Amino acid sequence: MMRQMREATKPIMLFTAIAFVALMVFEWGMDITGQSGGGLGEIGSVNGQPVMYESYMAAYRQLYDQVQRSQEELISSQQNKEIEDAAFDEVVTQLLVLQELEKRGIMVTDREVSEAAQFSPPDYLQGEFIDDAGGLDLQAYQTFLATLPPEQLIILEAYYRDVIPRGKLLRQVSSGIFVSDAELWQEFRDQVEQVEIRYVPMDPSSRYEDDVFTISESDIEAYYRDNEEEFEVPARASVHVVVLDKTPTASDTAAAFADAEEIMQEIRDGGDFAEIARAESTDEPTAPLGGDLGVFNQGRMVPAFDSAVFGATAGSLVGPVQTSFGLHVIEVQNRWAQDSVQARHILLPIVRTDESEIQLLTLADSLEDLGEEMALDQAAATAGLTSTTLDIAQNFPFLPGAGQVSEGADWVFEEASPGDVSPVFETSTAFYALELVSSEPEGVLPLADASAAIESTLLFDAKMGQAQVDAQDLVSRVRGGTVLSNAAAELELDVRSAGPFSRNDFVAGIGRQNAAIGAAFGLEPGDVSGVVPTPANVYVLEVLTRTDADSTAWLAQLTEQRQAAIAIRQQARLSEWIEALRASANIRDRRDIVLAPADEDAMPQIPMVF
Repeated sequence: MMRQMREATKPIMLFTAIAFVALMVFEWGMDITGQSGGGLGEIGSVNGQPVMYESYMAAYRQLYDQVQRSQEELISSQQNKEIEDAAFDEVVTQLLVLQELEKRGIMVTDREVSEAAQFSPPDYLQGEFIDDAGGLDLQAYQTFLATLPPEQLIILEAYYRDVIPRGKLLRQVSSGIFVSDAELWQEFRDQVEQVEIRYVPMDPSSRYEDDVFTISESDIEAYYRDNEEEFEVPARASVHVVVLDKTPTASDTAAAFADAEEIMQEIRDGGDFAEIARAESTDEPTAPLGGDLGVFNQGRMVPAFDSAVFGATAGSLVGPVQTSFGLHVIEVQNRWAQDSVQARHILLPIVRTDESEIQLLTLADSLEDLGEEMALDQAAATAGLTSTTLDIAQNFPFLPGAGQVSEGADWVFEEASPGDVSPVFETSTAFYALELVSSEPEGVLPLADASAAIESTLLFDAKMGQAQVDAQDLVSRVRGGTVLSNAAAELELDVRSAGPFSRNDFVAGIGRQNAAIGAAFGLEPGDVSGVVPTPANVYVLEVLTRTDADSTAWLAQLTEQRQAAIAIRQQARLSEWIEALRASANIRDRRDIVLAPADEDAMPQIPMVF
C-alpha cells in the first residue's frame, strides 16, 4: 500500500498539471489553436475561439495510438467514432483551460521555465534518467539537454510554458481541500484490517428445487403491473441487408507499396525528404514540418514502426513499414542513445486505387438500380453479392461491417413498408442496402412474452425467502449452544472458509464490499452473525481471527497517505470543475460539415493518424 501511495504522490509539482490534458500538442510542433500549419481550418469553436483541425488531429492521433496499443485487433469503425469524439472533447477542454488561464491572469516566468527544464524532465523522459538508487540522474538528464538541437529546445520550452501555468491553475481550483484524520484512519483500516472466517452459504438457486414453489398467474400479472417499466422495448425491425465493405483490397495494398517504393527511390536519387513529405504525406500534423517527428523514446510508437526505427542506424532510410495507419517511409536522422532517436516520416495511406474505387462505386450503383426492380436478395445474387437477415433496434441501429446505420434506421422506421428496398446508404466503412421484412413499434413487452422472465424472478425471490428462514434456523441452533459446523451438518449445509481478507478485497464465494463483508468486520473472533442476505445469496458467518489496524503504523505513514488522498480529491474536484466549464461554455462542433464530402460523389474525409 505504501508503494502505491508513493506512486500516487510524485514529488515534482510540474506533473500534477498533466491531469488537465491527455496529450501535449506542442510535442507535434504546433500550438493549441493549431495555427502553425495548414489543413482544413476551423472545425468548431469554444466561446468564439476556433477549434482548429490540426489540434483535433493531434489529439485524435494520440488517442488512436493509445487504443491501438491496448488491443491486438484493428480498431473498429465504432471505436474510431468514439476516438473522434474523445479527441474533439480533448481539444475543447484544452481551450477552456487556456481561456481560464487568461481570465485569471496566470502566467509563467522565464526563470520558472528554466528551472523546470533543468531539474524536472518531461513525463515522457522521466523513466530514461534513473540512477542506481532509483532517483533522477540529474547529470545524465542535463547532458541529454545539452545535445538537443535548437528546434527541439523550442518545443521543450513550449511544453513547460503550457504545463507550469496549468499546475498553478490546478492548485487554485483544488485549494482548500481538507481530509480529516478520521477519514484517513478509516481508509487505512479498510486497507490493512483483515479477518478470517467460516461461513455457510445457503445457495438458494441450487439448494431448492423449482417445483417446491408455486408461482401463480395472478402473482405474475401483479408483478407485471407493478413493474411495467422493466418491460419497455424499443422499436425493432427484421431486415435483409447487403454490405459492401470499403476496406482496400490486396491489389490496393500492393499499389500503395509500389508508390512507397517509388518515393524511396526518389529520395535515394537525391530528392529532398522534407519537400516530398510536405507534398505526399497524409500525416496532417507532421507533413507541414517535412515529416518531422522530433525526438522520441523506444516503445513510444506502434511496434512495427518502433522496431524499424530502433533497428536502423543514423542516416538510414527505412521502409516501407506497414502499420495500422498506412505505409511509412522513414529517415532516421540522429541517435543519442540506444533508446532515443530523432526521425521523420512520410505517411502513405493504404486506400483504394482510383480503379478499385470506381469498381466499388459502380457495384454500389448497380445494387441500387437492381433494388428498384427486385427483392434485395435477388438483386444481391444478380450482382454477385450476399444478403443476410438481421434484426436492428431503433435505439441502437448497428450492422456488422457497416457500424452505426442511423440513416438506414430512419428509412426503416419512418419511411419503409414491408417488402420495400432502400437506396444504397453509406457509412465511413461501407455501403449498404436494406429490405424491410417486418417491424414492431416501441412499446411494452406483452405479458405473454414477459411471463417466463417474471416467473424466474419470482421463483428466485421465493427461494431467497426460504433460504432466510433456513438460515434463521441455523442461527437459532448456534445461539442454543451448537457450534456452527455441527449445526450446519445437522441441516446438510456446507461450511466454507475464507481469508484473511480486507474490507476492500474480493472474496471468492462472497464477493466484494457487500453486506456479508460488512458483517464479517462487525464481529469479534468467535462471534457468529445473524442472517445476512445479499442480492444473490444468504449467509451465516463466524469470525475465526481478526487483525486490527495498528495506530502507530498509521501515524508513521500518515503524511504520505494524506498527500495521496488529497491528490485523489484534487482530481475529482478538477473533473467537476471542467464539467462545469463545459456546461456553461458555448461549444460548436462543425465536424459533420467541415469534414463532410465536398459533393455526393466524393469519399468522406477519414482522419489519417499515426
